[in-house]
Amino acid sequence: MRELSLHILDITQNSIAAEAKTITITVHEDKIGDMITITVADDGKGMDEETAAKVTDPFYTSRTTRKVGLGIPMLKINAILCNGDFSLESTPGVGTSISASYQWSHIDRAPLGDMVSTMLTILLGNEDIDFIYRHRVDGQEFAFASAEMKELLDGLSFQTPDVYAWLKEYLTEGERGLG
Repeated sequence: MRELSLHILDITQNSIAAEAKTITITVHEDKIGDMITITVADDGKGMDEETAAKVTDPFYTSRTTRKVGLGIPMLKINAILCNGDFSLESTPGVGTSISASYQWSHIDRAPLGDMVSTMLTILLGNEDIDFIYRHRVDGQEFAFASAEMKELLDGLSFQTPDVYAWLKEYLTEGERGLG
C-alpha cells in the first residue's frame, strides 16, 4: 500500500469484521528514536493460536469471496523491510492487537498518509463502534475518542453535514498541531 494510513484502514476493517465494540488506533512517531509505530487494538472476537499464526500468510483468508488475504502479510513484510518489527497478539473472546514499527527515516517506508480522511471514513461508516485515536509525534499528542464526541453531540450523527464539517476541521487541526 502506498500509505500507512491505508494499512490502518485495512486492519481496522478486520477489527470491524471481528465485531469489535471498541477499536484503538495509535500512531507514535518518534523522530528522535527514528521509529514510527502503528497499533490497532480491538475487543472483537479474537483468534485462536492456529488462526493467529496463519494470518501473516498471504494465501490464508477468512473471506469466502477470494483466496488470498494480503493486508496483514503486506503490513508485516513492509515493517520488516524498513528495519522495523511486527507483532500480533490475540485471544479468543478478548480481542486482537496488531502492531507494526518502521524505521522513520528508511527510504522505503511509505508515508503516513491522510489520517484525517482515514479516520473520517472509519467514523462515518461505523457510528455504533467506539474509536479511540491517538497520534503522538515526539512530545506532542492528539487524541480523539468517538464516545466522548457522541455524548457531546447528543444523538446527532457524524454524517450530519454540519457535524461532518466540524469533525473534519477538528481532526485536521489536531493533526496540524503535531507539527
